[in-house]
Amino acid sequence: MVGWKLSIAALLVGLSGLLGLNSAHSQAADPSVLTYHGHANRSGHYTVPMLNWERARGLRLDRNFTAWFSGHVYAQPLYWRRPGSDSGLLLVATESNDVYALDARTGREVWHRSLGKPVPRSALGCGNINPLGITGTPAIDPSSGIVYLDAAVADTTGPRHKLFALSIADGKRKPGWPVDVTEALKAKHETFVAADQNQRGALLISHGRLYVPFGGHYGDCGTYHGWVIGISLDDPKQVVSWRTRARGGGIWAPGGISSDGRALFVATGNTFGARTWSDGEAVIRLAPNLNRSEDQAEFFAPTDWKALDQRDADLGGTNPLPFDLAGTERPQHLLLALGKDRRAYLLDREHLGGLGGALSTETVATGAIRTAPATYPGDDGMMIAFQGEGANCPKAGDGGLTVLRIPASSAFSIKTAWCARLRGAGAPIVTTTDGHSNPIVWILGAEGDNRLHGFRGDNGEPLFESEPLTGLRHFQTLIATEDRLYVAADGTVYAFAF
Repeated sequence: MVGWKLSIAALLVGLSGLLGLNSAHSQAADPSVLTYHGHANRSGHYTVPMLNWERARGLRLDRNFTAWFSGHVYAQPLYWRRPGSDSGLLLVATESNDVYALDARTGREVWHRSLGKPVPRSALGCGNINPLGITGTPAIDPSSGIVYLDAAVADTTGPRHKLFALSIADGKRKPGWPVDVTEALKAKHETFVAADQNQRGALLISHGRLYVPFGGHYGDCGTYHGWVIGISLDDPKQVVSWRTRARGGGIWAPGGISSDGRALFVATGNTFGARTWSDGEAVIRLAPNLNRSEDQAEFFAPTDWKALDQRDADLGGTNPLPFDLAGTERPQHLLLALGKDRRAYLLDREHLGGLGGALSTETVATGAIRTAPATYPGDDGMMIAFQGEGANCPKAGDGGLTVLRIPASSAFSIKTAWCARLRGAGAPIVTTTDGHSNPIVWILGAEGDNRLHGFRGDNGEPLFESEPLTGLRHFQTLIATEDRLYVAADGTVYAFAF
């Protein structure tokens, strides 16, 4: 009987890791940060046993950590600690198309790879990143020790998007890579205009494939679509794809693609000239093979999608956030979408509802919601933190960071739990000591006050505020490991010890 119980427990743990919805608990055992916001579900929830509320007050910038490199940084850094090793590596990718592996203790460069000349702004119809190189956060496959990423590369034929696979050990390229996205889709008789497409959203590894989202550039120029490309890790010639039917509908949120371990979820932006709904302003659920379905269970879009198109009020400003809500008669498999239209949409993850099929809709912000949300359990339901001015803040004058509460109830609702003052446009993460206790919401005032802020997750009490940090880009998010918080900026990484 004991052996049987252990086997069942092991199975449950394995399923939990597969689903990614409770993966913050496994973070304590494996501190590696392999993807955007730590997990495939993009929860941004890190379990750090040492980091309680009291230690957060004493957080300090580690002056012995010194990291210098070349290039602007929009992508989140990754952290890799090989099993059995006492030290880890930080992986940083820049808009100069340089990838750096840094010693996580000292900041010393371990290896560096240049992936080609980045694309100058002058070679593009529009945009606000110059030069354009690696923007979307890469992803690590732990089984092979390979990091995958997209780089916009200046070629004699014009801008190209190339997917690279590099060994974490030494930066060497994996045979068969890079994959030129235009050529890979051309072989499938599909047209991909690389100069009009930007790759801002985070990459995802799931079901033996690398998934890469694409949208357009700032300014919405050219013939772009919202694309998801899936490349087999074992055979990069095996390619699957999905794209929006109408022009536009970019998948551009920094969180990119999220997953609950079974399906993939993306949020699309505004489309152009669509008379009938054609995949814009929507949450789309995709199977691993990216086959399209017309079933209303597979998508959600607000009924006023056409008005949102005309106002450029993208639903795609943030990634969809899947989570499970316990405490009801049966666990609810939910998903939250946040839009530039200031609204939050609570959806049934198993049946997204088609046009207008949200379980609950609430105006939660006074302005457009962008960046990426983070989620963590509260005393009665789930808490969702996002960067934005709350519309229903309990305390007048607070704003910049808003935390919602989804109560554990079959009567679905979206409440505002607390708000905090913040000036800047970073994306929040959350740390807890055991998956629930001592929740702390961390966020950067990127391109605002440029400070790292920490707030108690239960009531919003300020716990920490750093000195100003130089070189932060909007949408930037930090990562948490077993004894450090790391923040990537132009030309450097900041390490905070506790």
